[in-house]
Amino acid sequence: MSFEQVPLSACLRHVTLDYGAGIVALDDVSLELKKGERLCVLGANGSGKSTLGSVICGLLAPDAGDVSIVGEHVCVDGTPNYEAYRSARQKLGLVFQNPDDQIVTSIVDEDVAFGPENLGVGADEISRRVTRELERVAMQDYAKADPTRLSGGQKQRVAIAGALAMEPEVLVLDEPGALLDVRGRRGIMRVMRELSETGVTVVHITHFMEEALEADRVAIMNHGKITLLGTPSEVFSHNDELESLGLEKPFATRLAERLRKRELNVPWTCSADVLQASIVQSFAHRGLVKQDSQTETAALPSTVAAETIAGAPQPQASTQGAAQPQASEQGAAQAQAQPKEQLQAAAIELQHVSYSYNRLESGHKRTINDISTRIEAGERVAIVGQTGSGKSTLVRLICSLELPDEGKVLINGIDNSHKRARRQLWGKVGYVMQHPERQLFAETVAEDVAYGPKNLGLAADEVERRCNEALELVGLAHRKDSSPFKLSGGQQRLAAIAGILAMAPNTIVLDEPMAGLDPQGRLQLRRILKSINASGVTVVQVTHSMESATHANHVIVLKDGSILMEGSPREVFSPANKALLRKTGLGIPKPLAWSLDLEEAGVPYLGKPLTTTELSDALKLSYAGSSVPSYEGEVG
Repeated sequence: MSFEQVPLSACLRHVTLDYGAGIVALDDVSLELKKGERLCVLGANGSGKSTLGSVICGLLAPDAGDVSIVGEHVCVDGTPNYEAYRSARQKLGLVFQNPDDQIVTSIVDEDVAFGPENLGVGADEISRRVTRELERVAMQDYAKADPTRLSGGQKQRVAIAGALAMEPEVLVLDEPGALLDVRGRRGIMRVMRELSETGVTVVHITHFMEEALEADRVAIMNHGKITLLGTPSEVFSHNDELESLGLEKPFATRLAERLRKRELNVPWTCSADVLQASIVQSFAHRGLVKQDSQTETAALPSTVAAETIAGAPQPQASTQGAAQPQASEQGAAQAQAQPKEQLQAAAIELQHVSYSYNRLESGHKRTINDISTRIEAGERVAIVGQTGSGKSTLVRLICSLELPDEGKVLINGIDNSHKRARRQLWGKVGYVMQHPERQLFAETVAEDVAYGPKNLGLAADEVERRCNEALELVGLAHRKDSSPFKLSGGQQRLAAIAGILAMAPNTIVLDEPMAGLDPQGRLQLRRILKSINASGVTVVQVTHSMESATHANHVIVLKDGSILMEGSPREVFSPANKALLRKTGLGIPKPLAWSLDLEEAGVPYLGKPLTTTELSDALKLSYAGSSVPSYEGEVG
């Protein structure tokens, strides 16, 4: 879309917003948004993204600068015009980072109707909008449900429906996909495309780099300033600057960089289609593409046809025409782990566990349905499943926050159904909730982290030692005397995790700990979890990221409250399970998905890689004419 002659939906001139205590959230920001434009805002935690979104949608007024929204001059020289704000807000929509901050009623359809009712929309029109938007976010079956009984992802979809029902001219979505499964994120991306095509201006704040590729423009924020602004290709070409800001590049860019380091002359690009076409074309020029799958040059983008891997080494021994290993078709829905020796009590064992939040209602549906599984001490487990599949409920049962209606939950061999037995488990299982920063309450970070160990009755010097070690581990030792409420969102999450670690649990259970963290924060947390797992702590993590799940050694896939499959990452994320996982609302890790796409286009067998390194190594070997290993064992 060309925006040259399109009117403005929002205009910010030299906007500054100071939260006090030396925290400048926005620092001399100027930005124009055209009607129907789709802007993606990226940046590290604490860079000012959410504050920028709040100014654009009229939730916050700046301390300095001018703001115009949907034709209303709402702020001039830092002085707000409250009448103009009231008028503008009728045309603005916002989806908060945390849906609990937005849901206000006890029935889903009434919550979606809340915004239009406050705008004075007629009853018939409200009913039409509510029906339309619940269907758009696939929540029509929950119209009469209590939002407090929904999963985090389901609440997020209700919040999005409520914002859409107001039919805003400008819509700001702050991390709308953080709590959603793969299918849910795809659905939100589709909704944003549809809204933009109808003239709605969409501001999308996210940490998912792939989502930014669909935007008209991308803004990178750092310390309250917009440091980069342009098309996705323009912005993602600034490799060094993005790396210095701790931001992740799109998968295609990362893979292209790795291939170039392996002396494969692929073009730099952030486009998956361009890179895949270039790889296939290069294999075709070498005569390595299977004849029945070879892609014709004319079908490829014109900019790709000449971009071959000319600099790659020559094959050492030709394997053309040799039979390649085929992906196993065994176990599409039965990726069960090999039997484990049961010489000692498992860290966690569930025996035919069922649970329902509405068990007193007739015809109720079980949230957890006849689950049996065993998690050995020292394992690292990833629990995945579509939104509403029962993941959060399952970990609450493991942590004894809920008790099963049927079956048994054994922790270190102890049945947690008995109150006396549960006392023996105090401090043995640590639970990091979906929004762990909400666990913070003390005046300083150190006091907050010390709360759990003190309640265990430990001596003062032991409490101090544990606190110091936990804060050192999460990288917050230098902030121990700070207020936890003065930390960034990512730092607050790490502080809450430190409080759990200071209790020295045998098992730590984390519900979506990566949600809302920037790439650097995710990498740091992944290292922390790897470190504590290496020390013998059992780690159980709920995640919507298939890439994060590959770092576990035991993956459990839930569907409708039951275990669909479980096993190692290589067993669960096998080509044979691709269709089933996608049907379940999930998917497979990008490296494996890419390898299957390339093989379908005629590239020789690439060995079922699960990491970017494995995929780039396989492409180099295959292009050189060498055989590619079928990757086995744990993911590196």
